[in-house]
Amino acid sequence: MRPLANLSARWNDEGGYRAVMRIALPLIFSTGAWSLQTFIDRIFLTWYSPAALAAASPSGMANFTLFSLLIGIASYVNTFVAQYHGAGRPERIGRSVWQGIYFGFFAVVLVLVMWPLADDLFHLFGHAPDVEEMEIVYFRILLLGAPAVVVSNALSGFFSGLGRTWIIFWINLIATLINVVFDYLLIFGKAGFPRMGIAGAAWATVAAGLFPALAFLVLFFLPRYTRTYGTLSGWRFDPGLFRRLLRFGAPSGLQVFLEVLAFTIFLIIAGKIGTTELAATTLAFNINSLAFTPMLGMMTAVSALVGQALGGNRPALAEKYTWSALHICMLFYVGLSIGYVLLPHVVLWPFFRNARSADLLAISCLCVVLLRFVALYSLFDAMNMIFSAAIKGAGDTRYVAVTTIRLSWLIMVVPSLLWWYFLPPSIHALWVFVTLYVVGLGLFFYRRFLHGAWREMRVIE
Repeated sequence: MRPLANLSARWNDEGGYRAVMRIALPLIFSTGAWSLQTFIDRIFLTWYSPAALAAASPSGMANFTLFSLLIGIASYVNTFVAQYHGAGRPERIGRSVWQGIYFGFFAVVLVLVMWPLADDLFHLFGHAPDVEEMEIVYFRILLLGAPAVVVSNALSGFFSGLGRTWIIFWINLIATLINVVFDYLLIFGKAGFPRMGIAGAAWATVAAGLFPALAFLVLFFLPRYTRTYGTLSGWRFDPGLFRRLLRFGAPSGLQVFLEVLAFTIFLIIAGKIGTTELAATTLAFNINSLAFTPMLGMMTAVSALVGQALGGNRPALAEKYTWSALHICMLFYVGLSIGYVLLPHVVLWPFFRNARSADLLAISCLCVVLLRFVALYSLFDAMNMIFSAAIKGAGDTRYVAVTTIRLSWLIMVVPSLLWWYFLPPSIHALWVFVTLYVVGLGLFFYRRFLHGAWREMRVIE
């Protein structure tokens, strides 16, 4: 009975499992809905054509790479709101969010710059001509929705930093439904809509990204928020607060930018090996996103909880939140890893339920192997996500950025390039490098968390 008593105590304690899940569960559902949205999008594109599936990930990753720095900075509003909230300083919260919203204007400039460069960019990738043509179309349409995504991340940081995470869930759930419905109608040309293929998938994504920005903005201006947090009166540009957000948010955004860039280069190399290898890699990453993306919600929750605890000068509580979140995340990943190894065809069934062509069967067989790599590194990915979220919630963004950048390029990108140039092309070798990279991240962030320097850090003045 003792283990059950300990479990019950840990569930109900301050900083225990219940406290974490109260904040994290809506965010897990929310990012899980986004993951489901991408998953269904890839299923539809697989049914449409293997070339469309192969084109979606490189162009989608390229788009996200371009805007990830801005998204990362805007998202870091979450930590500012959490620490101001924990410190009992609500008058600073609205103004902090507005500084993040302003990064949406930089996104507009980036759209105008990148639109005419799309053809040259994807020609450099060297993929098959039909894949390259689809990549350009998908990329250009996604550009149009990027500013709304930046603004949406700043606004959602307001609600997650306050711990009001169910609002985020409901808005993102509606956005997912918008994406799925328009995916089906526009990709295949149903209900009188034109058959647009990969362009239809891109327009559905843009529509699904625009809705949260508008919905969050409406809620942000509700009287109860304008009175307490100055969400309307705090619109003025604050140079000091803007610089502070840039100081702590820029390393976080730069980390996301260079990590996504590394994975984009990885996908380009996979595409140079062959369309089958690119499609299988795309599928393996997409299936893994069913686990990884929901845990992004857990990461946001951990950063918010750590930020609130440190804002109230309670580092011991912040540490307890972190360990509780890690236990939950580990349990989740163990179950999924077992499924990847023992039941891979069940996971792949939605993609290949009607597969008859040799190309699709080859993609399916290769993806079964790649999912074993995913199962191998999943537990270390849990460590990576939870410990990095905790120290970022304190303000230790520079260490997270430097470590991620070094490991992604030294362990994954550079060895992959050298192997491709000098040795026989092998998709399995590339996945060995990915696995080593994730394992390294988990171990480095675990060591940094134990070191404890984050306990004395704050992002607020």
